[in-house]
Formats: sequence, structure tokens, C-alpha cells
Amino acid sequence: MRYLDALALLLVIVGGVNWLLVGVARIDLVASLTGQEFGQTDAISSAIYILVGLGAIWLVPTLIRWVTRPVDRVAA
Repeated sequence: MRYLDALALLLVIVGGVNWLLVGVARIDLVASLTGQEFGQTDAISSAIYILVGLGAIWLVPTLIRWVTRPVDRVAA
């Protein structure tokens, strides 16, 4: 499970970097890596986008656990 969490996090980071590049420089990293122009998709880029989305969904329970976890308070 730990490896799946790490893979999901890596995929979400790739997606985040891609959106950063789109917003800042109008560069679509996934399209560039698959030989496409900005905004174009093919089977490989679609698979990457699907994996990024699945990675994000996979991490939702991790986020919920993180947000709902009691705060460790250190006595001053």
C-alpha cells in the first residue's frame, strides 16, 4: 500500500507541475512528452491524464486522515 501511495503522490505532483507550466508558460508537459501540441491528446497522453486523476482520487482518504487527525500538542 505504501508504494501505491508514493506512486499516487508522484502522479499528482506530475499533474500539478503540468498545470503550473500551463498557467505560467502555456507549456503542456504531458503533450510535449508524447509529441503532441498544446492541448492535443493521443492514447498515451490520455492514459497519463487518467493515471494522474486516479492518483488524486487514491489520495483523498490520505487527505481526510491527515485533516481529521488530532493535533499533537506539546506542553510549553
